[in-house]
This record gives sequence, structure tokens and C-alpha cells, in this order.
Amino acid sequence: MRVLLIEDDYILGSAIRSHVAQQGHGVDWVKRLDEAEDALATMDYGLLLLDLNLPDGRGLDFLKAMRKRRDTRPVIITTAQDQVAVRIEGLNAGADDYLVKPFDLDELTARLSAVARRFGAVADPAIEIGTVSVDLGRRTVMVAAKEIDLTSREWAVLDCLVRNKGTLVSKPQLEDSLYAFGAEIESNAVEVFVSRLRKKLGKELIVTSRGLGYKVPTA
Repeated sequence: MRVLLIEDDYILGSAIRSHVAQQGHGVDWVKRLDEAEDALATMDYGLLLLDLNLPDGRGLDFLKAMRKRRDTRPVIITTAQDQVAVRIEGLNAGADDYLVKPFDLDELTARLSAVARRFGAVADPAIEIGTVSVDLGRRTVMVAAKEIDLTSREWAVLDCLVRNKGTLVSKPQLEDSLYAFGAEIESNAVEVFVSRLRKKLGKELIVTSRGLGYKVPTA
């Protein structure tokens, strides 16, 4: 999943970006609302992490404008304002969840997973594909009842494919799940991670449609 982080605090923003990336997600970090608008216009994000007080405006106004134009991408508000009235205003504006600073980064991971499950193509986080069992909620993969270790980027590719089970996912879409803006993209990165996944989980798990993309079969 690709995440847009909108946060003007450098220390907190750096910590969040690093943590979310370590979980296998692509992350783009902007510090202003106008930069966020530009990012939304050019990239299909799976989720937004939105601070309420930005240098060029209020996060709530940004969120209200998103919902007014029928942009339904999930949004988690992150803010130091812990008043109940502010939380209610944020949820009424269209936020899908709320985190009060300072928060534990592991809690952020749990909230990201929960919101992604609610809005993803996969309703049930536990999926059986032949002898492979993928639990998107717990971020675990089992083959014949044995847990398999994946790197964060291997997981990012698998997560993207499983959430689009039965549908072709293009190479650029998979690259988007791996990298943030400005990151160098190796020309064969997707092929490398798909190959590693096949070695660990079985050749039949990921089907290649030459020139079109990859998919995980429905059964």
C-alpha cells in the first residue's frame, strides 16, 4: 500500500516515514497542504496520514474538501489536539480514524492495517491460496502450516497482489507499492521480488501475463 504522510514536524515525520516504510509500504512525505494536493493529483494512494495544523492551512479543511469532491480514500488524522470536540469534528469531516500525539508507532501500524482492511479489496485478512495462507492483518504467511519469513519489500509486493486477488497488477503499480517519490527504482526490482516470493511460497502462487503484469489466482 502506498501512503501519503502530511506532517510538518521534521522529527516526527521522519520517524513515521521510516516506520511505515519498514512495514513494507511506499511512503511519500509532504509538509504542506498544497504539496499534498499535488501528490494526490499524480498518485493513487491507499491511505493518508493527515496532521491538523499545517503551515498553509487546516488539515480539517483539506479533508472536508477531499470528501466534497467525493474522494473516498481513507484518512487517519494525527494531531496533538486531544479534546473530544476536535475528535468529533474530525470524524464528522470524514476521517476514518484518529491518533493523538504522542502515539506509539506500533499502534500506528495496527491502525493502518485496520483501516486498510476496511477499505481494501480483500474483506477477510486471512486468505487461503492452495497451500499458502496469507493473513494481511497479522502480516504473516504460512506454507503448509509453516510460517515463512518475508522482507518488508517482499511483503509489499505480496500485499499488493493479494489485495487485488484475481486481477492483473501492472509492474508500475507494484513499483508504486515499493518506492517513495525520489527513490531510485531498479529496472528489474519487481521481477526480483516476484522471483523471491515464488521461491519461498511456490511457483504457482503468482501468475505472469507477459507485458501486462502479475496476479494471484482466486483459488
